This record gives sequence, structure tokens and C-alpha cells, in this order.
Amino acid sequence: MAKILVVEDDINLQKTLIEYLKKENFETLGASNGEDGIILAKKERPDLILLDIVLPRKNGYEVIEELKSDNNTSRIPIVLLTNLGSYADVEKALNLGATTYLVKADYKLEEVVAKIKEILKIN
Repeated sequence: MAKILVVEDDINLQKTLIEYLKKENFETLGASNGEDGIILAKKERPDLILLDIVLPRKNGYEVIEELKSDNNTSRIPIVLLTNLGSYADVEKALNLGATTYLVKADYKLEEVVAKIKEILKIN
């Protein structure tokens, strides 16, 4: 069973994502700020991280930088799930090592799960 870490400061959205992922047979972890996200990622080594950019304590860009510079977490795919949709935001995140980028308003939960399965090569 693939393990997904959801780093999202909107607690209602985090709970919704986690519940939906559990129904899709994923093991899930949640963090509501960037620092806790980094700690959980290093401790639990999830198969994929769903990451917001605008977060307390450390933003998503800082989380990506720290995880990508650590050999133990550098290969974990990171999917940004955010409301920031400008080209500059996308480019910065991808240059730092994010796998892909989804704008929250543009995606349904089913599509987020489909993207996760595609990245993890799950049928």
C-alpha cells in the first residue's frame, strides 16, 4: 500500500484529502505546516507528498528544497496542490524539484488521485 503525506494548512481540506485517499487504499499522513511536513517525510519516507505552497513555519518551496537536498528523501515525488497558479510559481516549484503542479480550484479529488496513481505507476 502506497503511503501519501498530505502537507496542507487548511485542516478541512487536509481531512477531505486524507479520507478520500484512504478510500482509495492509500496509507496517509497529514501535516499542517512545512516544518512538520519535513519531519514526517524524513521519519516516514512516504511514496509521494501532496504539498501546499502557502504554509506556516516553512513554505512549500522551502519544504521542496530541504527534502530534495537530503539523500533519504530526494527521490520522493512531490505534487504541489495549491491556489497559486502563476507561471512563475509553477516554474519555481518545478525547478526546485517538484514532480508536477495542480491548482486546487481546477482539480476534483478523483483527478488528484488519478495523478498520484499515474506518478506511482499504480493501475
